[in-house]
Amino acid sequence: MKAIISDIHSNLEALQAVLKDIERHGVDEIYCLGDVVGYGPNPRECIDLVMKCKVVLLGNHDQGAIFDPEGFNPPAERAIFWTRAQLESSAESRHVRERRWEFLAERPRSHRENGCLYVHGSARNPLNEYVFPEDIYNQRKMERIFALVERYCFQGHTHVPGIFTENLQFHSPDEIDYVYQLDGRKTLCNVGSVGQPRDGDWRACYVLFDGQTIRYQRVEYDIETTIKKIYAIPELENFLGDRLRDGR
Repeated sequence: MKAIISDIHSNLEALQAVLKDIERHGVDEIYCLGDVVGYGPNPRECIDLVMKCKVVLLGNHDQGAIFDPEGFNPPAERAIFWTRAQLESSAESRHVRERRWEFLAERPRSHRENGCLYVHGSARNPLNEYVFPEDIYNQRKMERIFALVERYCFQGHTHVPGIFTENLQFHSPDEIDYVYQLDGRKTLCNVGSVGQPRDGDWRACYVLFDGQTIRYQRVEYDIETTIKKIYAIPELENFLGDRLRDGR
């Protein structure tokens, strides 16, 4: 049994709650699809926790923390520069700082295993391409993405969980009672976001995967503590906390 998480975005309370929930399900391995940092108040602590995962991919915010961010809106860019400053903080030992930087810098953009592809964005552009539910109406885009998938693809990036089928249908978790049975046909699974869901449900989201069945998990966490931390950091705009309450 695998747990697949994504888009933590420096939300320590959400990550801790998800890891605690994962412990209840007999999970053997945790795969993280990227964006460990960005937006939230605890980048260092979140990096330290995901180092224990079997697979951790590079997300666009992770890359932005390492290099100059490109294509980010102003609040996201300010958050990335603040994140970088936290990772460079001299309050911790040089060894600890370098260990985190090296970990982020060494992250792969994709991972293939047993017919499954794991990416942050999409099979076509693992780092930056968004695949939104409404893209089922963009037949050319979806056909090109599915052509690059051997069987199943797990992705994040949009923070909107759900299942895409090759016949251009999208199923949100609540429409399928949070369970989807794979049948060998090509399927894309957006695993949702741990630290900043955007599907109208504020609870942290991740999936359990046993090779045949995808199960969506929603986990409550101490959201107000995260919001207060964001409010207390001038470089992080207040709306980054406010939108956590609405799942937007």
